[in-house]
Amino acid sequence: MTPNVADILIEALPYIRRFYGMTIVIKYGGHAMVDEQLKEDFARDITLLKFIGLNPVVVHGGGPQINSVLDQMGIRPKFVRGMRLTDEHTMDVVEMVLGGKVNKAIVAQINQQGGKAVGLSGKDGELILAKKLHIMFQEEADKPPEIIDPGLVGQVEHINPDIINTLTEQDFIPIVAPVGVGKYGETYNINADLVAGKIAIALNAKRLILLTDVDGVLDSSGSVISSISSGHIDKMIEEKVISGGMIPKIECAVDALKNGIEKVHIINGCKRHSVLLELFTRKGIGTEVTI
Repeated sequence: MTPNVADILIEALPYIRRFYGMTIVIKYGGHAMVDEQLKEDFARDITLLKFIGLNPVVVHGGGPQINSVLDQMGIRPKFVRGMRLTDEHTMDVVEMVLGGKVNKAIVAQINQQGGKAVGLSGKDGELILAKKLHIMFQEEADKPPEIIDPGLVGQVEHINPDIINTLTEQDFIPIVAPVGVGKYGETYNINADLVAGKIAIALNAKRLILLTDVDGVLDSSGSVISSISSGHIDKMIEEKVISGGMIPKIECAVDALKNGIEKVHIINGCKRHSVLLELFTRKGIGTEVTI
């Protein structure tokens, strides 16, 4: 063992001790779910977290995989404020890709690394109860806002954490696809960042980690902001420093913080072992969002 490796382990020790026994919810998405090396790294990292005494819960996206199937079917995806507009045909593809192909691939990768992963849809045990979402969208300040119907896009109404708690107590690692079920059994596509936040709240998790394809929240010059408080976020959205797909991430971060989560981390999943580096080093690698 080189001194450098020893120093890394020593630096990690107090953080491992601090997080022992804690539930940590990780939203997994973006390029980290496409690159083969990153997928293997993520599976190892999640397995390691479980082995050293943490309780990781993974909520995954699957945008690139969904887009690939839609493209093969000649369906062009549309987005508003980072959310996918979802008609019935698109919903069929979303549920098939997220709950089937993507979810089971993540489960298999973690199991291959020695973990005990179990795949879940939000329909299982009525884990994610949802209702239809309507988006209020104002493109320009001098024009009135309009209400956009995104189709079968849902918002979380309630999380039933019993199935996750049962799995965690038996040393399983829950892997959740963000598909919710409505009052009458209808299926809803829900933004994975928002689902991760709501699940973290329901589980009384201490940390919420959101993986993305950038280094974190960036300032106007493109540099990563290492730490921001929720009080500055509205102004950053108004000034379009925060825009597009980062908006739902920030919104779910603020909601999580207001409901008991200690800290939310937005990090670059394209960096190898990003989850471990964020949790177990002094500086971390991304943006830490606090109250």
